[in-house]
Amino acid sequence: MQTSSSPAVIAPTIKYCLYARKSTESEEKQILSIDSQVKEMLQIAEKENLHVVEIKRESHSAKTAGERPIFNELVNGVRVGKFNGILTWAPDRISRNAGDLGSIVDLMDQKLLLDIRTYGQRFANSPNEKFLLMILGSQAKLENDNRGVNVRRGLRTRCEMGLRPGVAPTGYLNEKRTDRRCHAIIDPERAPIIKQMYEKVANDQWSGRKLYHWLKFEINFKTRGNKNFSLSNIYLSLQNHFYYGTFEYPEKSGNWYQGKHEAIITKELFDKVQEQLKRDHIVRSEIKEFAFTKLITCGHCGSGVTADEKYKKLKDGTAARYVYYGCTRSKDLHCKGGYIREEELIEQMIKILDQMDINEIGMKHKFQEELERFNKFQKMFIESNQAKKLKPLNMNLKDYAKYLLKEGSIIEKRELLACIKTRLVMTQKILTLKK
Repeated sequence: MQTSSSPAVIAPTIKYCLYARKSTESEEKQILSIDSQVKEMLQIAEKENLHVVEIKRESHSAKTAGERPIFNELVNGVRVGKFNGILTWAPDRISRNAGDLGSIVDLMDQKLLLDIRTYGQRFANSPNEKFLLMILGSQAKLENDNRGVNVRRGLRTRCEMGLRPGVAPTGYLNEKRTDRRCHAIIDPERAPIIKQMYEKVANDQWSGRKLYHWLKFEINFKTRGNKNFSLSNIYLSLQNHFYYGTFEYPEKSGNWYQGKHEAIITKELFDKVQEQLKRDHIVRSEIKEFAFTKLITCGHCGSGVTADEKYKKLKDGTAARYVYYGCTRSKDLHCKGGYIREEELIEQMIKILDQMDINEIGMKHKFQEELERFNKFQKMFIESNQAKKLKPLNMNLKDYAKYLLKEGSIIEKRELLACIKTRLVMTQKILTLKK
């Protein structure tokens, strides 16, 4: 019996955060949705007179620790004293991994989290109830781990049956019947085009760029998503073993399977295309860096301007190197932009350099370095009494830019053009500034 001299023990007020999470695991699709969870738990709060200060909803999976932004807000809210109780549908709504479960138990150990209420259970800050919470959370993690093992086993079994999981590549369609999952059937509209792509590369040595223009501008080929076939997808398709009957799963795992689907091409045609792609790759890898590529736009079609080099054998047995710049034709395969020699291009740049808007801050540092290097050269090789009579070098940034265009290295030329704010346009071999 409490005497008048002993103080009354006042239970701390518990401020609950109602946390509802919708699981993304397929086996739990029948569990109550977020809205119904909130509705049920609010009814419990009203019945038991619980003080709910905030409601948080989250759809992220709880399998991986630290990847739920709303849950992280919940934990931070407990740490700062915003609430000290959690109201949720079930223990596995809070966590299905050891990391997040440990965070919750740690908050209870620090007496920052006093109570967790679920639909049919209560977990207070006592050893037995925390132990039970950890068991239930560990059980949920075990279910996740076992589910992953079962899924991987099921996928491996399908692969061994010749069925590739996932979306079928362009040229095939996925069976929609549930009893024929992972079955791929020939797409009568797109499969012949895929076969023609292989034949054009193998027999006519077509490049990926030429295929791209043929697909987009000549036959208006579209994917199942009604999109144009991108250049990267063209190259990926030309290297897809699935088209002749085999597949690797998962990708880059080294696990190969013989497919049950009908092949679009033969293994011989596939190998022939790979040889052609290998030769193209060698040619592309040997392309040297040129000074003014990716910095000029074609005035005819809006494509970029690229460069190529040619060698001419001279009478004395040596070879002269010539660099030509012209349109990449990425936007118009039949662009008539023409080609121009690098020397002529530089002369045109020098003539219009005074009209260009140059980022002086970007140029100034390099300019100062060159002046200092020149002054050191004078001091080293010129007599001191003669050096005193020399006038300081009088050169502005524009003069220095013209010098780099003529005498600079490829890197210096590219650094210079990176400082030019105005876009250069080449039309009929004439260089102008974009307005």
